[in-house]
Amino acid sequence: MSRKVYQPAEMNGAFAALRNAGNLAELLSLYEDDAQLLVDASGVSLSGKAAIAAELQNLIALPGTMVSNNTFCVEHGDLALLRADFTLTHGKNSVVYSGFTAEIIRRQADGSWRYVIDHAGASRYGAG
Repeated sequence: MSRKVYQPAEMNGAFAALRNAGNLAELLSLYEDDAQLLVDASGVSLSGKAAIAAELQNLIALPGTMVSNNTFCVEHGDLALLRADFTLTHGKNSVVYSGFTAEIIRRQADGSWRYVIDHAGASRYGAG
């Protein structure tokens, strides 16, 4: 199954909903086949869906509920630049993981959008 996002500003919300549902296949459908995922500030990056799948599975395995709110969405032709703040909480106000994203997404032939570059920067990671 494939999840499609037709409004760029809805991409981060769709990502969080699919992560919360634990749906790896649909999360991967948000990425182009040769997309790049920047894992952290050290410059580690993963290219292609197979490599990205393992990292997304790690994210799904974390307990809690993710909320992702867009800070901005700038469209230019078939590209859009996104930035969002996210929080993954478990229990009452216990932050498991939080941070920000910077992404480039591209409009596909069918009008949907997919990640080309996805960078999530953690500001806090671990039991809170």
